[in-house]
Amino acid sequence: MVLRGNGGAGYIRVDWFTPDGLSTWGDGRLTILGTDGFIEVRKNVDIAGRAGGSHLFLVDQKETRYIDSANHPLPYGEQLVSDVVNRTETAMPQEHCFLAMELVLKAQKQALRLSFKS
Repeated sequence: MVLRGNGGAGYIRVDWFTPDGLSTWGDGRLTILGTDGFIEVRKNVDIAGRAGGSHLFLVDQKETRYIDSANHPLPYGEQLVSDVVNRTETAMPQEHCFLAMELVLKAQKQALRLSFKS
């Protein structure tokens, strides 16, 4: 999925089919591209060999930095479940959620299926 807005762009990539040599099934990445560098989140695996998940890479004009973010709290999932159960808007406003769902449905309707000849 390619994203753009507010002068920036990025993409999200999720691979469910992965080589047997990868230490996990599936590989999720979030990359945010900017004019001076990029940020990449590797959720499941660091292919350089660091254990665990939640790896954050920051690359700018001067250096590449690695941040182990495995111990940083990620409250969104718990807040979302609480919102559904309690009819609250802690994780995100309902208006935001409905807009996200609308955009996904529109994108799905406009998506092209790629086919490859064997």
